[in-house]
Amino acid sequence: MSSFSAVVMAAGQGTRMKSATPKVLHEICGRPMVAWPVIAAQEAGAERVVVVAGPNVDLGPALPDGTRTATQPTPDGTGGAVLAALPETQPGIPVVVLSGDVPLISAAAIEELVAAHLHANAAATMATTLLDDPTGYGRVVRDAVGHVERVVETKAPGDATAAQLQIREINTGIYCFDHAALADALPRVGTENVQGERYLPDVLTLLRDQGLIIAAHVVEDPALTFGINDRVQLSDVTVIAQRRILEHHMRNGVTIIDPAATYVDAGVTIGQDTTIEPGTTIKGATTIGANTTIRSSYIVDATIADGVSVGPFAYLRPGAHLADGAKAGTFVEIKNSTIGAGSKVPHLSYIGDADVGPGTNLGASTITANYNNKTKAKNRTTIGANVKTSVDTTLVSPVSLGDGAYTAAGSVVTQDVPARALAIARARQHNIEGYADRE
Repeated sequence: MSSFSAVVMAAGQGTRMKSATPKVLHEICGRPMVAWPVIAAQEAGAERVVVVAGPNVDLGPALPDGTRTATQPTPDGTGGAVLAALPETQPGIPVVVLSGDVPLISAAAIEELVAAHLHANAAATMATTLLDDPTGYGRVVRDAVGHVERVVETKAPGDATAAQLQIREINTGIYCFDHAALADALPRVGTENVQGERYLPDVLTLLRDQGLIIAAHVVEDPALTFGINDRVQLSDVTVIAQRRILEHHMRNGVTIIDPAATYVDAGVTIGQDTTIEPGTTIKGATTIGANTTIRSSYIVDATIADGVSVGPFAYLRPGAHLADGAKAGTFVEIKNSTIGAGSKVPHLSYIGDADVGPGTNLGASTITANYNNKTKAKNRTTIGANVKTSVDTTLVSPVSLGDGAYTAAGSVVTQDVPARALAIARARQHNIEGYADRE
């Protein structure tokens, strides 16, 4: 693995997204778009990763730890973006230039680009790819030894010859530069064009005019270089990213019954021999252990240990923690609560802000009433080990149930229940004879 710096250009306006949110902050499988190439560069071994943003956009919260940032003070093109980042890069090692709206680039592809650049002893190396239909893209014209001679644009009739239009190799906008060559040429790039911008590809022309080598490296999978300009393309890329996430888990020993009906965010970890059934969504920084079964459920930022059963139709919200062998059954919602080892919340229950000990069984429609409207605060409920609540039990927090305690069906528990005691908290039944016969 060779040392290099990476620059991720992320200062574009993204007007075609038609959104108040900057384009590169739109999420793909739970991760901001701009974070995808940053993480790929880090995984490829980048010494430094510099993200270039506009002057009024704070990308910091969306970036992984260790990412440096630079500001492009005026929207003066891709050349201006890299020029703004150059002081943050490390001299003496190559500079890889990526785009914040090309999120599928992989660590392996970046490593291969850097290796090809060094092998060619090039001043710059262009990442290219082959398209079956390259209509509208600039064609890469190589010289007799295979180096890049120029890129021919094809946007208007007459831009390219018939022979050039047959070329399938296109420029992806991803580059690797020798640091010294880039630092020398980039300030000399002019703005004599309609947009008044510095174009990064103009660096290649300057370097070639100096007799330096401009190499090309073919990225075998064109999807790695797909860019996003609007929400249709965002959707297309998300489908590809989601399939790759699922394939990663499946190859690591997770059974996903129907990938087309399963959604898993990029930050999720899942243990071996776990089964994910259709209709399941797993989001955020959720961790799932081994030998667990998830059935048609929605899970966000939860921790699920080994041998757990979830669903069908469970909702595990942030802070839900299910220990080994626990169960969250049908139409169960758990939030900011710990469910002890082997404990079961089988169906039709809401457990919020609670700590449940091991071996406990919470009957159908057990509710923790955790919100105090008067104080506007949420209080915790503590349920011990081997507790059994009967159906339709409401626990009004803050309340504690000791180990081995019971509750009677239909009880509203407002006071602590001692260990091994039975709490009966309901009105005495009274039947009125002949009530239905009254007029």
